[in-house]
Amino acid sequence: MTSYLNTENIARSKDGVEYHPLRPFLPENAKVLFLGSFPPQRKRWCMDFYYPNFINDHWRIEGQIFFGDKNHFVDLEAKRFKIDEIVAFCQEKGLAFFDTSTAIRRLQDNASDKFLEVVEPTDIPSLLSQLPHLRAIVATGEKATETICDSLGTPIVPKVNTSVVLPLTSSIKLYRLPSSSRAYPLSFDKKVEAYRRFFNFIQI
Repeated sequence: MTSYLNTENIARSKDGVEYHPLRPFLPENAKVLFLGSFPPQRKRWCMDFYYPNFINDHWRIEGQIFFGDKNHFVDLEAKRFKIDEIVAFCQEKGLAFFDTSTAIRRLQDNASDKFLEVVEPTDIPSLLSQLPHLRAIVATGEKATETICDSLGTPIVPKVNTSVVLPLTSSIKLYRLPSSSRAYPLSFDKKVEAYRRFFNFIQI
């Protein structure tokens, strides 16, 4: 089974500081880079990859868009996502993943961005330098969006379902999409519609 765990970082985590437990997933052909805030606690994972919480709908949204089946990437019996199929799909489509923080403290025992303290922000320009075919960065939360804008000197923070051109580039856009978390107050179908519009626009 595929794993993108960064065991060195996991071992470094101490004194309340968590270092990013996953290696960046950066396919050479990547056209889109999804940047979240930070993974949830390991106890909430069902796989060693991005969006690992079984009640997060990111992989259901992509299953519905690309295969007409929200459970395409879901192992319902085991209550897990099908990680090998997900990785192969992302490599084929050119979807990259990481987060806007490489080290954080959780101020409360949950995954809410509101209670994440950024200890080390991600070097986003370094990620971009490894993705020569990139067309867009996608953020799905307010904290991640603001962190990207601060890192890249973007004066305008996009609202949900809008985009801005990144000032350090001539063509890469920063899109903000609705969060795939079920805590975000939007129906699954409307989230699918928003993501579908984005993928159609970016021609994936």
